[in-house]
Amino acid sequence: MVVDTTKEGLCINRIIGQKNESLICEGDVIIPDIKPDIISAMNTSGIVCVYKKEVLDGKIRIDGVVQIYITYLADDETGRVRGLNTVLDFTEIVDLQGVKPGMQLDEEVNIKSIECKVLNGRKINVIANLELNVKVYSNDNVELVKDINNIQDIQKLSNTYELNSQVGFGSSKTYAKETVIIDNVDNLAEILMANVKIVNKDFKISYNKVLAKADAEVKMMYLTQDNRINTVESKIPVMGFIDIPNVDETNFCDLKYKLKNVVIKPNSEEEHSIYVEAEIELICFAYEKKEVNIIQDLYSPSVNMNFNRKVIDTVCYTNCVKDICMIKEKVELPELQEGKIYDVETNANILSEKITENNIIYEGEIILKFVFSTNSVAGIDVKTINVPFTFSENIDGINVGSTIETHIDVQKSNFINEGMGKVNLQVDLEFTISSSNMKRINVIDEIETNENEQEDNYSMVIYFVKKGDTLWKIAKEFKSTVDDIKRVNGIENENVIDVGKQLFIPRYSAIRTA
Repeated sequence: MVVDTTKEGLCINRIIGQKNESLICEGDVIIPDIKPDIISAMNTSGIVCVYKKEVLDGKIRIDGVVQIYITYLADDETGRVRGLNTVLDFTEIVDLQGVKPGMQLDEEVNIKSIECKVLNGRKINVIANLELNVKVYSNDNVELVKDINNIQDIQKLSNTYELNSQVGFGSSKTYAKETVIIDNVDNLAEILMANVKIVNKDFKISYNKVLAKADAEVKMMYLTQDNRINTVESKIPVMGFIDIPNVDETNFCDLKYKLKNVVIKPNSEEEHSIYVEAEIELICFAYEKKEVNIIQDLYSPSVNMNFNRKVIDTVCYTNCVKDICMIKEKVELPELQEGKIYDVETNANILSEKITENNIIYEGEIILKFVFSTNSVAGIDVKTINVPFTFSENIDGINVGSTIETHIDVQKSNFINEGMGKVNLQVDLEFTISSSNMKRINVIDEIETNENEQEDNYSMVIYFVKKGDTLWKIAKEFKSTVDDIKRVNGIENENVIDVGKQLFIPRYSAIRTA
């Protein structure tokens, strides 16, 4: 006979697969006829855009481009710098066991380095070294047995877990568009360098929607028609809505901003300006934290029961913490002297992380690529300086087995040339640290009573505790109850019983097949 049970539905979140890979994009670039020959590449920058991604059987596919800007020393009578822009396409297929179409993919692609090799005066070879991080999630609806309704003396062994139940998932596209005005005295010749980052990320939940708010921070270095170098930067507001039914202010949202396409070009309709357009994909996972009491084992002293037990793996106790690491240093840059700092490309690199109970310590470095003016014929020079840092954060619930995802945004940077090759710097790194613990949980279902068995009942039995015994295990074996054993033997703490201890077990039942 099937037992009448009360069940609770839960959408559990599982990580099916994750992988970190290095990826190389390579291509040859021909110098356009309208530009002078190249002697050497002086500076490179790039923007990664992923325009397509999909989960297949046992693998994932990522399609994207790297937009590369090259500042090079020209082989002409001026001996000055010129700019070159190219695009490298990439397609990467990653094998991940267990992933299937319909699962949710989270990817991140970062540029590690860009290398340029001059093949001849009209041709260069460009290699972009990328780092690809992918994670695939599955969300499964499961029903958990909360209670047994038609058996009066049911004995239950339960545990309480704090789990993440996914409320919903949604995505949408938005655009950041702006005409960036440059100095009125500058007649734009070409763009030498460009970079786009999403900063100041925030969100608000309202009426079954998640409102995403951020800024697209754009930095550009350009050449004027009279061979001067200048820079301009702008923050373009980013805003978009993501529809997620039943999401509310109590939920936790994991919101991602992904660059799908970037257009940066001189504005043909307005002088002294550059047109910038960024297509951004907004991806949001919404969760609710639930305390769930899950039955791990059960029996009845009066009824014989059979049940199935299955094991589920789920993400539990997810936490997300944001904090600022302030770095103030004085660095030596002898080549700078009294020159002008055009740009400092700032990236943070984590070298190691140490996790202890409720704490994580990062050892890392900020990589500063200075582009600055000189008295040379080219007019600019480039130098990279690494500055080490240490940062720690207290996070409730993390331990050495936790899954940690760390994202670092350069929130603010300031560089002051004090002269004599000394630069004062202040860099604020915003750490976004997401932590979660995987939990393996026993779940009981398909409970039935066995009517083909009979019992011989006895009033009492003497039992000596063996290694590995618990009161629950003993009570279930003899079809007694934990409370009865405690009462008869005067036990106060059911979790403390000594090996070899003599116990009186009330109501012994021997099961025999009819």
